[in-house]
Amino acid sequence: MRASGVLLPIFSLPGKYGIGCFSKEAYRFVDFLELAGQSFWQILPLGPTSYGDSPYQSFSTFAGNPYFISLEELVEQGLLTEADCEKADFGNVDASIDYGQLYQARFEILKKAFKNKNLDADEEYKKFLTENDFWIHDYSEYMAIKNHFQDQSWNAWDEDIRLRKPEALSKYREKLAEEISFYCFLQYEFYREWKELKQYANEKGIRIIGDIPIYVSYDSADVWANPELFQLDQNGEPVAVAGCPPDGFAPTGQLWGNPIYDWDYHKKTNYEWWTLRMTKCAELYDVIRIDHFRGFDQFYSIPYPAKTAEKGKWVDGPGIELFHHLDQVLGDAEIIAEDLGFITKTVKKLVADTGYPNMKVVEFAFDARDTGSANDYLPHNYGENCVAYTGTHDNETLMGWLKGIPKEDLLLVAEYVDGDAMDAEDLARRLIRILHASSAKYCIIPLQDYLYLDNRSRINTPSTLGNNWKWRASESEINGALAKRIRKVTQLFGRLPVISSAEEEEEASEEKDKEE
Repeated sequence: MRASGVLLPIFSLPGKYGIGCFSKEAYRFVDFLELAGQSFWQILPLGPTSYGDSPYQSFSTFAGNPYFISLEELVEQGLLTEADCEKADFGNVDASIDYGQLYQARFEILKKAFKNKNLDADEEYKKFLTENDFWIHDYSEYMAIKNHFQDQSWNAWDEDIRLRKPEALSKYREKLAEEISFYCFLQYEFYREWKELKQYANEKGIRIIGDIPIYVSYDSADVWANPELFQLDQNGEPVAVAGCPPDGFAPTGQLWGNPIYDWDYHKKTNYEWWTLRMTKCAELYDVIRIDHFRGFDQFYSIPYPAKTAEKGKWVDGPGIELFHHLDQVLGDAEIIAEDLGFITKTVKKLVADTGYPNMKVVEFAFDARDTGSANDYLPHNYGENCVAYTGTHDNETLMGWLKGIPKEDLLLVAEYVDGDAMDAEDLARRLIRILHASSAKYCIIPLQDYLYLDNRSRINTPSTLGNNWKWRASESEINGALAKRIRKVTQLFGRLPVISSAEEEEEASEEKDKEE
């Protein structure tokens, strides 16, 4: 089935109170996608973010971001008043997220909602705790204890609780009982709201593509509560960390700092943790995009505490064995393999052996120094089992890229699309059309690229801090005219959802009623 969708992070949705969330604007965006003839809404990871605000560095691989809880929904529940929300200071710029201000204001108002909630009488809350027992308590305890130690990472806590000694756990559970309950409440409300939004999307024919990082953050409940899953020494310090080797873009490589998995241990447990993780993802999303897929074939291991990534080495990962196991557990769950970057023959073989569609990014296709037609990212070379993108969250916007690439590359783009090198918007429009026309199974376009926005609307610039994960769309930009334009190109190249005859009759009846 040929289909298409739009990439837009939850935090980039429009709306009041400082950040995009599961508010009425999220439901309106689903309606927009339906009107635009789309089949997918691709989002970024939903986890609670840590220092740097990256959704790829989270305090838990299972928890959800409390920022996404709708304050308007809490008002409807009677847990807050509109006055409570209006007097909170979430920053002054609607088009950008002020995370510092958000951190100060959001938790204060969420705490008020928690105190107004009678959790003891909520049977659904008790059921949620039981169903999520394998992670919810570890996470809530972690966050409460982290707050107690002035937000320091767990490796800076007192030794007894850092090493999870039973008497220390008992002491903090008693001392911080209310704070722990607060974090349990946040997760309950997050999951409840997300499931309602996802159900609404699914009923509208929109499927959610979720995104999961391959690694977890060292500063996380996952590592604190389950150190045996990672390559750590007896004091909990990493033996090695993740990253990328030096290349033309990063002369000393990229030092991500995430702890490396102890894959031998995971194998002994029959990949129990990965099974739990992917099963939870299959509940949250309709399709799962796994970031940095090549790390399952070989991962780059950097000795800790190296200051750069120059002295790392490639080490074999679990390979196809992990995915054979996951396929048995997950059945027909759809997975997209993010295989971007320098890809070896063994990585290509792993992707092929899984059968998962891989990713094609058109911004990687044009290099005047290599004019050969064998470039895998040129749309005419796409196979069917792939997902075509103009760019990802890590790329420049399409307009920003076209305005910044070398003249020789720009001329190559113009020649390829038969367009005007002096008109970036025309080139962007033609590239989007070519991706829709390609044989790729799915075509996903970031909203900024449909809006022809420049790099001021870029989501993330890798290896930088301070100006990422902030862009938000305005309510006026997500309109009927844009939906009509997107639907036109979607229909032209056979990517509209297949509608049954019964659905067509129902739609025709609804239109007739509107006319009358």
